[in-house]
Amino acid sequence: MNRSEGDINLTPGRAAWLAGHVGPETRALLDRDGAAFLHQALSTPCLNVVERAEGVWLTDAEGRRFMDFHGNSVHQVGWGHPRVIAAITQQMATLPFSPRRYANRVAIALAERLGALAPSRPQGGLTKVLFAPGGTSAIGMALKLARAATGRHKTVSMWDAFHGASLDAISVGGEAIFRRDAGPLLPGTEHVPPPALAARFFGEDGRAHERLADYIDYVLEVQGDVAAVVAEPVRWTTIEAPPADFWPRVRASCDRHGALLIFDEIPSGLGRTGTMFACEHSGCAPDMLVLGKGLGGGIIPIAALLARADLDVMGGGALGHYTHEKSPVGCAAAMATLDVIEQEELLPRSRALGAAAVARLSGIAHPAMRGARGLGLSLAVDVADETVADRLLYACLERGLSFKVGAGTVLVLCPPLTITESELDQALGIVEAAFASL
Repeated sequence: MNRSEGDINLTPGRAAWLAGHVGPETRALLDRDGAAFLHQALSTPCLNVVERAEGVWLTDAEGRRFMDFHGNSVHQVGWGHPRVIAAITQQMATLPFSPRRYANRVAIALAERLGALAPSRPQGGLTKVLFAPGGTSAIGMALKLARAATGRHKTVSMWDAFHGASLDAISVGGEAIFRRDAGPLLPGTEHVPPPALAARFFGEDGRAHERLADYIDYVLEVQGDVAAVVAEPVRWTTIEAPPADFWPRVRASCDRHGALLIFDEIPSGLGRTGTMFACEHSGCAPDMLVLGKGLGGGIIPIAALLARADLDVMGGGALGHYTHEKSPVGCAAAMATLDVIEQEELLPRSRALGAAAVARLSGIAHPAMRGARGLGLSLAVDVADETVADRLLYACLERGLSFKVGAGTVLVLCPPLTITESELDQALGIVEAAFASL
């Protein structure tokens, strides 16, 4: 079974799509793309050529429009939000770059704002921040800080989780497509099953997640020198949150055994689940939290590591030191993104639209339908098998809807939080029509 975080680019429906929907100009561009870029399973060779992105819409080289319910999880405020573009344009005209040895106003303001927004622990809030060019780099910073703060190097993380594609990130990650044939990875990276698969290993009596939490506690105890548990509070590949008492149990185990809890919210944070941070659904706060993807408004790459103040222990070392660490343009994009989320009230809107969407998707009556769920406007539809998922993906593309397939059998539907009700209605109608066409 394909448990990848996304649909690979060599599925059976790809050849049929290319044969029926790609004209000579697009074919020539795809050939140039294939000749110029290194090939990998989730990008080149590519499916299509995009020319324009606006709001929820993508326009391809042949003028066809698609609603983008994929967006690589970066388009919380839609493509090309005018407030984000205005903030970037203004910043570019005044201070386009800031060398690391200098502070700048917008970076300071963003760090303070994220620290104020972040969840707090009794030991204090996540008020210390460091920026990086991307989420993978921010994960690397979190791992380095955990080592420095605890004097330990081991981690506990989950199979099937995705934390980035660099060697350190795939070491704590658990997806075979990134780890296979990669050679030696970081030492001390222990793995456990994800909560979504706990029943397979710990029984189907409704208490499997408790036994998984107990197993994590055992690993922390018997190892005795684990620096951190690194996890997605919501398994983003399939939009699955564990039962309400799971993360509090893991939180208590971390505290008991001196390990830090690091939540990766690179794809799930900033309103995706109907709350500013996905861990607000978890019943506990981490010691570090990593943001990325949508932080730059779908335009500028920027990520952030948020940590407790008492973990600020690397003043004499090099934790990040990225060239664009305090990018004024990236920080301006992020500030504008937070403004849009708050001032356009996208969090309650996401919860309301998401609940209605799950209800409608759950009403699809088809033998291949296995159920629907969601957190905010992050929606998932389980289907019978990988062949059905592939057929549905291309049936929806045929009708103007793009999304990701997770774990082989899950349609992952994540529109911008700015989507209109009529656009959402249109997209759900496409999903219904695709099922009817099977």
